[in-house]
Amino acid sequence: MRLEGKVALITGAGAGIGKTTALRFAQEGAKVIVTDIDMDNVNQTASEINQAGGAAAAFKQDVSSEDDWKRIAAAAVQRFGSIDILFNNAGIYFIKPIADIGLDEWNRMLSINVTGVFLGMKHVMPFMAKQPKGGSVINASSIAGLTGASGHVAYGASKGAVRIMTKDAAVEFASANVRVNSIHPAYINTAMGDYATQVNQMSAAELGKRMAPMGRFGTVEEVSNMVVFLASDESSYCTGAEFVIDGGATAM
Repeated sequence: MRLEGKVALITGAGAGIGKTTALRFAQEGAKVIVTDIDMDNVNQTASEINQAGGAAAAFKQDVSSEDDWKRIAAAAVQRFGSIDILFNNAGIYFIKPIADIGLDEWNRMLSINVTGVFLGMKHVMPFMAKQPKGGSVINASSIAGLTGASGHVAYGASKGAVRIMTKDAAVEFASANVRVNSIHPAYINTAMGDYATQVNQMSAAELGKRMAPMGRFGTVEEVSNMVVFLASDESSYCTGAEFVIDGGATAM
């Protein structure tokens, strides 16, 4: 029960890494607020947690909306009394050459992947700073925020921004014992991973071998293991840091 007594807010919790992490958080003793733009999926996540004996509440959220963030943060505190963990997980992905990226596509990518993280920190971290034990924020970046790749200008820009915002916020809130770290997965067995295989016209097994020395995609469980560590008191001296989950891809 590594998260016993803590309250966590997870965005993009209707599927993939977000859902798996929500289930893990609940198994580790946390009460969980789960949000997603897809209400059917996030309701299912909350239902699975509650049926297993945990405590979860689901909300529809557009992370690029400041009004939604105000509403969700207030609801989380009203429902469970605190917010100890924020996992800014929600995001979108596309691969496209620079010349083919429409301004609307660029703006949508940044509004969700960057503005969504900014607003989450803006409306949750000041509350954490008032709590005696502070809090932990985990921002979902990517290895695309560390290294370059063809077709990744928009996505890389968004994830690079998350990487640096994480460091800035970590320095600003360190004295209040609010820790902020970023995670940097490579391709994971999710819908985004499936999309990458289609764009690259190869199987997940083939793409995994080409991309990472470990020769495979990562699993959602492997990512959630890292997030649980960062959410827990085990990582109490970790802030402003990058945690890479990539099978060795960035080592090459």
